[in-house]
Amino acid sequence: MPKDNSISSILIIGSGPIIIGQACEFDYSGSQAARSLREEGIEVTLINSNPATIMTDPVTADHIYLLPLEMDSIITILEERKIDAVLPTMGGQTALNLCKDCDEAGIWRKYGVRVIGVDVAAIDKTENRELFRQLMNDIGVPVQPSATAQSFLEGQDIAQQIGFPMVIRPSFTLGGTGGAFVHKKEDFDELLNLGLHASPIHEVLIEQSIFGWKEFELELLRDSNDNVIIVCSIENFDPMGIHTGDSITVAPAMTLPDTVYQRMRDMAILMMRSIGNFAGGCNVQFAINPETEEIIAIEINPRVSRSSALASKATGYPIARIASKLAIGYNLDELTNPITKTSAFFEPTIDYVIVKVPRWNFDKFKGADRRLGLQMKSVGEVMGIGRNFQEALQKACQSLEINRNGLGADGRELRNRDEILQSLENPSWNRLFHVYDAFKLGIPFNTIQKATQIDPWFLNQILELVSLEKTIETYTIKTLPRDLLYVAKQKGYGDRQLAHLLGCLESEVYNRRKEEKIQRVYKLVDTCAAEFE
Repeated sequence: MPKDNSISSILIIGSGPIIIGQACEFDYSGSQAARSLREEGIEVTLINSNPATIMTDPVTADHIYLLPLEMDSIITILEERKIDAVLPTMGGQTALNLCKDCDEAGIWRKYGVRVIGVDVAAIDKTENRELFRQLMNDIGVPVQPSATAQSFLEGQDIAQQIGFPMVIRPSFTLGGTGGAFVHKKEDFDELLNLGLHASPIHEVLIEQSIFGWKEFELELLRDSNDNVIIVCSIENFDPMGIHTGDSITVAPAMTLPDTVYQRMRDMAILMMRSIGNFAGGCNVQFAINPETEEIIAIEINPRVSRSSALASKATGYPIARIASKLAIGYNLDELTNPITKTSAFFEPTIDYVIVKVPRWNFDKFKGADRRLGLQMKSVGEVMGIGRNFQEALQKACQSLEINRNGLGADGRELRNRDEILQSLENPSWNRLFHVYDAFKLGIPFNTIQKATQIDPWFLNQILELVSLEKTIETYTIKTLPRDLLYVAKQKGYGDRQLAHLLGCLESEVYNRRKEEKIQRVYKLVDTCAAEFE
């Protein structure tokens, strides 16, 4: 179906101030959407309360309103402008909540504004924990045993039925705010109170804990003809128990058997179709039991998300750009991916690995609890791209700007066994580095795996780096074999790291590389594994 010509003006709702849990990923999405819609000759009006964004630059939209993200502001705009449709999926949970409030107040109906990119009913089904649980049961998608509570007494009754450990998830919150794992009965009352107060509708979902399961995400796009594509699969390095925004993530998924991936894919498509009849993007999160391969649905977000921005950059597939065109009536087979010039119906295929590592600023928050859990605490992230996981991981660690040369090879290892084991069992911002330190100290593999619940494949990748470093340390810069230097560079080691291992200057490593003609190369993020020119 071609573009819906009845839509000539669209209101995009931004995400408001940059806060933990909702940051510049929505500025990225909103800016792309505005440009994409203006390409179609549509008049774009944008509301956002944050002037420090790209989307509020005068060149991005036709009309920009720097107003609080409230219903009164929406009414002001609708009184001044003729708006045909509103696109709330580019502004995160803040925009969805505002869209829902306006719908319940009858504002969209009064001014003849259509909601595009999502169904308002879908917002309820995905954010109201009880409705989500009921829907998943109806369509046969497994979820954890759970129940919702809207009062303290209800929560206590549910806790007795489910038992400990358990998870508390507030409804309609951002970045996991108010969410918590409850391991002991003594902690339950306080954490239940926090969850109820964090939810704008005073509701929490209390569910059985699946701490230690593997976590995966899929990014989906659907058009008005019900065609669905999977843009990207993302795997969390950290197991369930750490908010995905605080977890190291890897794309594409590294440890997922194809049979399990196909089941997960079918579930994700079924979930997207079941929440409503709309054209746009969705992010779906799953947990997998590493022993039985049982799959459980965690949640579905009917909007672009933090992971959508990562997936766009990882694959070269502009999710927000395409999603905004789908929202105005185009189908996937009618659109072209601007990177490959092939159909947007073509699912990205990548022949490299992406690793995202979060960045925390606990030093600026004195007294803050540095343990990671269900509530997001990171303030940013870095992304490494490599031909293998180890290269991408090293590049990401080198980019963190925390005075480390990368993962290891800088003499800043923790050498106290008890402190390392404590860190592995109680994850904080530096657990990745302490996994490396544990291997270097000779702590048994099984001990590390049991303490962290990290998949053995990832741990083996780090162990290989430690073993490689021990081999390199037996040489000098003059005696180091070319093949070993080449392997180290393939695995992402910087010249500074190699200089530390070889006991020489960084410039000496650089000169040796030049002599051996080991040069940096740059490759294109092309979405199709170089299958098209």
